[in-house]
Amino acid sequence: MIVSKDNERLKLIRKLHDKRWRDKLGLFFVEGEDAVAAATAAPVDLLWAGEDVEPRLLADVATAPHAPRVIGVYRRADLPAWEERDATIALWHVSDPGNVGTLIRTAEAFGAAVALSDGCADPTSPKSLRASAGSIWRVPVGGWDEPGGRRVALVAHGGTPLPTVDLSGRVVFLLGSEREGLPAEVERDVDATIPIAGAESLNVAVSGALALYERARQVEEVSDT
Repeated sequence: MIVSKDNERLKLIRKLHDKRWRDKLGLFFVEGEDAVAAATAAPVDLLWAGEDVEPRLLADVATAPHAPRVIGVYRRADLPAWEERDATIALWHVSDPGNVGTLIRTAEAFGAAVALSDGCADPTSPKSLRASAGSIWRVPVGGWDEPGGRRVALVAHGGTPLPTVDLSGRVVFLLGSEREGLPAEVERDVDATIPIAGAESLNVAVSGALALYERARQVEEVSDT
């Protein structure tokens, strides 16, 4: 039983709060029984409150709002390798880890992949992992330039209404940062706008979900004819 906050296993988890250490060690941690159960790889380490470590010490190294019963440490190399999907969500400088994690979860729901530019939040950060709800283990996540297909930029105003854009074949939806949107110099094949009745714009995670839904609707419509 670990009874000291200076234990090396606890020190490792503290280090992994920092992206620099996650990058250096190629490791990340997940918190809670559901997150551990979702993993498709064996953990590097597993700490159970009351069995391996005093509960207060595990709570001290956790980031979740409620103290977890278990924390698992995993290798980034055990996450899914990049593979092409018919639909991809490509994020440009999306810095909010909650949005990145939510879009990974949404991508799983629609069988899509996710591509991240430099400047995006780390998908293995604790907040992003909580938002992805285990989908990080089932969605291929790659770099900005990896996906191929027609590049449809989602813009708040002035684009072709999304329901009228042909989304057949392989499609990459481009979504810009929460504050600045998608720069004009980013290459795309078409600008598309999600029609809304009010509000200035939609949250980036909502926009990604609606785009994937619209593509799925069009694909189903074609298959029914």
